[in-house]
Amino acid sequence: MSALNTRLLRTLLFCCAVTLPFTAYAERIKDLAGIQGVRANQLVGYGLVVGLPGTGDQTSQTQFTVQSLRTSLAQLGVLIPENINPQLTNVAAVLVHAELPPFAKTGQTIDVTVSSVGNAKALRGGSLLLTPLKGADGQVYALAQGNLVVGGFGVEGADGSSVTVNIPSSGRIPNGAMVEREVANPFASDPTVTLNLNQPDFTTAMNMADEINRFFGPDTAFAVDGSSISVRGPLDVNQKVAFISELENLQVESGSAAAKVIINSRTGTVVIGSEVRVTEAAVAHGSLTVTIDQDLFVSQPAPFSDGDTVVVPDSTIYVEEEENRMFLFEPGVSLDDLVRAVNQVGASPSDLVAILEALQQVGALRARLIVI
Repeated sequence: MSALNTRLLRTLLFCCAVTLPFTAYAERIKDLAGIQGVRANQLVGYGLVVGLPGTGDQTSQTQFTVQSLRTSLAQLGVLIPENINPQLTNVAAVLVHAELPPFAKTGQTIDVTVSSVGNAKALRGGSLLLTPLKGADGQVYALAQGNLVVGGFGVEGADGSSVTVNIPSSGRIPNGAMVEREVANPFASDPTVTLNLNQPDFTTAMNMADEINRFFGPDTAFAVDGSSISVRGPLDVNQKVAFISELENLQVESGSAAAKVIINSRTGTVVIGSEVRVTEAAVAHGSLTVTIDQDLFVSQPAPFSDGDTVVVPDSTIYVEEEENRMFLFEPGVSLDDLVRAVNQVGASPSDLVAILEALQQVGALRARLIVI
């Protein structure tokens, strides 16, 4: 094929790609849904961090740190007399939390996060003592211990000035906890697999059920509701793992999201969904600026008169109104047209919010306006 024909073919393919209608983007099932019962579990525990360079809790103000230290030492055979109150600055009381992943087995390790609960200034250089991590049922599922990795630090001067970078009172221990108990999971014994959509949508649920039936055969899956799809799987564990491996990699076209406009009232952020439409409406938006300048001058009485010298205010008021053009929305205006029209008049995010609210009041905005 000659170079000229090659260029003509590329040009033809490009033109066809431009003129083809937009098709929905297919995504993997593992990105759209999760398997019911296959979930992580939260763990939490209370412990002590020792070995701090004088940045630990002030034990005169945090009595629970001293109480915890007494209990820990008593378990090791060291008894502190009741009339002695140790004043330590190298110990800090902390809360330890971690996430136990699904199918975690005994002997595996997980990462933990350690955070101070007292008035410790920093945990840098500290070491966490053996800390049981419990689940919501009160059972111990992991044991944590190790040296902390702290990303923040703080420096104080003799005059009381200080500089703090990031958060020195919190750190992590990679692979700092060892799993001691497994969480029962019905995955192996349940004859059906339930897929729960991350974003409930009836169209996505039906598309997913249809794609599973097309690949594995009729009556393999059915949509329970707009959020769940029930799938019949093999009873044998080995076959079920292979079945799920194929299932979660199937490509499914997700349904279009509902038309929404999200407004963050705290930051002024405005996000407009791709399905937002505007019916025919005319909009004119301008800003009215009122400026008041106030000057003071001294009023002197006439010579040899009985008048008093007084200070008199002199106010000048300026009123300025921007001359913004009116723009017209045709029926079925898309997101791109809406943004372009608003940008042409130089509207700020706050102006855009006012325009969207007015369009909703007049019934021209085909979307839910949500303020968070």
